[in-house]
Amino acid sequence: MRSNAPSGAGASPEVLRVGLTGGLATGKSFVGQCLVRSGCHLLKADEIGHQVIEPGGAAYQKVVEFFGPEILVPEGRIDRRKLGAIVFSDPERLRLLNSLIHPAVIRREEEWFEQLQAADPKAIGVVEAAILIETGSYRRFDRIVLVVCAPEQQVERAMRRDALSREEVQARIARQMPLDEKRAYAHWVIDTSGDKRDTETQVLELYNQLRRLAE
Repeated sequence: MRSNAPSGAGASPEVLRVGLTGGLATGKSFVGQCLVRSGCHLLKADEIGHQVIEPGGAAYQKVVEFFGPEILVPEGRIDRRKLGAIVFSDPERLRLLNSLIHPAVIRREEEWFEQLQAADPKAIGVVEAAILIETGSYRRFDRIVLVVCAPEQQVERAMRRDALSREEVQARIARQMPLDEKRAYAHWVIDTSGDKRDTETQVLELYNQLRRLAE
C-alpha cells in the first residue's frame, strides 16, 4: 500500500492502487476504458476469475470437485452459465464459489501490481471488480471509485447486455449490496446516468486527482 511517509523522508514511491467497483451494469467497464485512455493501467478481476476456472487454472479442480461434473461441457470446460444458474439462486453456494476463486484472483492482482511497481512506481493501477467491497478486498487499495447510475437505467442496461428478463435482472441486483451502502466505502462516485460525454468529463476530473496523488 502507499506509504504515509512525507516527501523527502526516504520512502520510495509506490504504485497508486485504485479499486473500481459498482453494481450490475452501472458502467464500470466504460469508466475503466476512460481511465486507461487518460493514462491509468487496468486489470479486470472478473476476467481473471474466468481464467482461473479454465482447465488447468488455479481454481478449476476445486470448483469441479465441489459443484460436480454436471457443470462441465463435453470438452471439459466449466459451463459458466450452468454454474451461474446454481450459485445465483443459492447465496451460500455463491459465497463458497467466491472463496474458491478469490485467492487465485488476488494472487494474480498482486503479481500485476508488482510488475507495475517495477516498471513505473508512479503508475496508477486500477482493478475493476464487481464485488470488491463485499469480499473485503477494498482494504487492499489506496482509493475506491464507485460507479452508479439511475435504478431503471441499471435494469434496462443489464437486460440488453445479458439478454435477461426484467425479473432475472432485478433478482440479481437484489442479491448485491445496495449502491447506497457502497457509497460509504468510496472516495469518489462516478454517476453514468447521463450521456457518455458527461461520464468522460467526470472521469477526467477523477484522473487528474489520482495523478496528483500518484506523484
